[in-house]
Amino acid sequence: MEVDELHEPVWEVERDAWRAGPRVGVRLARAELRLLRRRPASDYDAVVVGYPGHPDLWAARRAARGAPVVFNPLVSLSDTFVADRGRFRAGSMSARVLEALDRRALRAADVVVADTQAHADFLRELAALERVEVAFVGAEERLFSPGRDERAAHALFVGKLIPLHGVETILDAARLTPEVPVRIVGSGQLAPLLRDRPPNVDWVPWVEYEQLPSEYRAASFALGVFGRSEKAARVVPNKAFQALACGTALVTADTPAARELLVDRESALLVPPGDADALAAAVVRLAGDAGLRGALSEGGLAAYREQASEEVLGRRWRVILESAQ
Repeated sequence: MEVDELHEPVWEVERDAWRAGPRVGVRLARAELRLLRRRPASDYDAVVVGYPGHPDLWAARRAARGAPVVFNPLVSLSDTFVADRGRFRAGSMSARVLEALDRRALRAADVVVADTQAHADFLRELAALERVEVAFVGAEERLFSPGRDERAAHALFVGKLIPLHGVETILDAARLTPEVPVRIVGSGQLAPLLRDRPPNVDWVPWVEYEQLPSEYRAASFALGVFGRSEKAARVVPNKAFQALACGTALVTADTPAARELLVDRESALLVPPGDADALAAAVVRLAGDAGLRGALSEGGLAAYREQASEEVLGRRWRVILESAQ
């Protein structure tokens, strides 16, 4: 397939992007205006709008010139900023605006693609859609590929410090397992929690994206998401696919979305969401059992290759785009 990208930068100007505020709103409005004014280089068979593209559907419609528009939102804005991150109060004017934007964007697309079946069911109900397609997120295999370099035995968490990821649960589990080093890479809303982190937790606010594979390969095992929110139960995050693609053993919350990809004790260790005791037990078990880490490494990589590799997802996306014609 031949791909032409129409992009106006908004979030690249700061590392901790997606902050809701007046300056971001102004940048977003200017970018949308520039996008609307751009003339497409040619006619397209389909136009794909990716994350975070809720405001982009109208520019996409103009660029499509009658071709189908496929929207891969990854998240609901209201679910993210109201239910999960608590930026706005449920029922407030801001919350209602976000809900309206969710529905308008989802309904403006000819095809909506979700990252899990659990998320597809949620989006279908949110916007009263007849059908939502599903394609896993996957990982960029030019970067994330198998390899081990365990120079230091530690657990690794990579990601935004937001409620969905269950940072509190990870820190509580670390306090219960002082003998196991934990490395946290990331910044975000819950960064203040790291000020009182236990001595066995090392925190690095930022690592360049191209260096993340080295982080996974140097870790004994990776930590996924452990939040208790409804959104946390519907997603399989980037970090999980990245760890699996690198052949790094994974422990993450036992959720409906995780069960779409993973099998407990075969391709990952699954623990109850928000349960620090269960996570601590899993961490101790993985830290002390090289055989289990090896088995989960092999099983996780096999699950990735079977369901979420670039080859598999390429075929899946081709089916979605051809069926949209």
